[in-house]
Amino acid sequence: MKFIGKLLLTILLLLVLAIVILYVLLQTRWAASSLSKWITERSEYRLTIEQVTHAWSTPSRITLSGVKFGPKNQPDVLVAGEVDLDLSWRQITEPRFFDRVVLVNGTLGLSPTELNLPLQANTLQLNKMAMSGHLEQWKVDGKNVNAGITPWQPGKTSVLGSNAQFQLSADTLTLDDIPTDNVLIQGRIDNQQLNLTNFGADLARGQLTGKASRSSDGSWTLDSLRLSNVRLQTSQTLSSFWQEFIKLPKVDIKRLDLIDARLQGQNWAFSDLDLTVTDVTLQQGDWQSTDGQLSLNATDLINGNLHFIDPVVNLDLSPQGIAIRQVGSRWEGGLLRTSGRWDRASHSLNLDELSVAALEYTLPQNWRQLWLTTLPDWLSEVSISKFTANRNLIIDISPDFPFQVTALGGLGNNLLVAHNHQWGIWNGKLTLNGSDATFNKNDVRRPSLALEANNEAVNITELSAFTKEGLLEATANVSQQSQRDFSLTVIGHAVPANVLQNWGWPELPLQGNANLQLNLQGKMPANIDFKPTINATLRVISADGKTLQQQMSKGVVSPQSQ
Repeated sequence: MKFIGKLLLTILLLLVLAIVILYVLLQTRWAASSLSKWITERSEYRLTIEQVTHAWSTPSRITLSGVKFGPKNQPDVLVAGEVDLDLSWRQITEPRFFDRVVLVNGTLGLSPTELNLPLQANTLQLNKMAMSGHLEQWKVDGKNVNAGITPWQPGKTSVLGSNAQFQLSADTLTLDDIPTDNVLIQGRIDNQQLNLTNFGADLARGQLTGKASRSSDGSWTLDSLRLSNVRLQTSQTLSSFWQEFIKLPKVDIKRLDLIDARLQGQNWAFSDLDLTVTDVTLQQGDWQSTDGQLSLNATDLINGNLHFIDPVVNLDLSPQGIAIRQVGSRWEGGLLRTSGRWDRASHSLNLDELSVAALEYTLPQNWRQLWLTTLPDWLSEVSISKFTANRNLIIDISPDFPFQVTALGGLGNNLLVAHNHQWGIWNGKLTLNGSDATFNKNDVRRPSLALEANNEAVNITELSAFTKEGLLEATANVSQQSQRDFSLTVIGHAVPANVLQNWGWPELPLQGNANLQLNLQGKMPANIDFKPTINATLRVISADGKTLQQQMSKGVVSPQSQ
């Protein structure tokens, strides 16, 4: 019996010694290399391990050092200075399931080709890792990332799994070429649904915080999004920036706040911009809202030659359209103010009041072309119930017919200034007056105009101005039909005999002041030179009693004297 006992004790000691030797050997570089080679030869993956270590202070943990892992003939999915594998009782029945897997000091590829990882864990933890690749439709590049994912169940094309809670922080994270710093994200992913319960980051020298979720169809709901002190610069024009924006998937905005933002691009800029948007859905450049609001104010808004100072916008959004509670701004040294509504069904903009005061504005050289440009689909008509203008300076530097009006004021009622996507004066009453004016080198005082418009014609019932010593008066009628048939009658009392020369009539063989009457008819179709359509009669009586009468036919004058 003693012999058997000694034999069993010897075998047990040898077994313990063998285990100790095996335990020590497994922690050598030779064993790590052999294990790497064995797994590589017997699987579809390539694995490199520099060393395997174990410490009795943490008996359930195995540490792998210098790990490289990836599909054969493909880039490495994982490069890590250290991988910690925490064992669990569940591994008795599921050897490939760990309690926790910790990746330390390395790089993790997010978008490998189809990958069937043989591991799962209750928790995947990243410590000081870098991430790169594509996450869903986004290009992601993160530095110094710390994260926890529970449970970790990687899929064929998703290293991080498709059903888990997660928390992530990173020193830097670039999402679709948009760099952010000091990132924190908490949320849950459930197959194609993503719920971000909290996220924050430093973006463009500002701060971003929010809460959002993404549905399985790719649409987003922003429960809250707040951007503060953002300073964004881009080389894009405003139109190309907008085109990038409308490419985004459907976004349901519960609340969006942009606070003290400065945005600048090619030929546009927004300074000290505060913007709040609530309860609006954006999709492919269009919007929908049941009871939304938009409020905006800024120090400067610049788009090309347009520069608005201290703009304020307050809008109420509904299925019927937009209620314009307040829109106002300083522009070209003056003040603009309006309120009204835009109707979605008719695409009509109805302004209750439009006030223009103290402008010093030089018209763009192509303003006539802009006037003839067809308006966009969303704007069919523009009406103004009440229009007021005070102390405005309007200048046109066009070489063909420059003009300037000083202290221009006016009053309009029930004006229809756009119809069927075309600018014009289609209905209403308008009076305009100024203190002084110059029309193609002719100086006049107290210019005044009064007109009435309807579906048939624009009737200019009064058009007058004082010359140096005399008075010019005129009436006119312009048809609203496409050919724009028009007639004009001008009467001059003690005006310079050649007052019409700078306005297109040939020089007269008269000097000094004269009385005159011009009767003119023609057509003004859009984008066509109307001069060949003009027929006119001019009768002039000079101060010394001489009378001159001339006829114009198809834009050409044939002089007759008597």
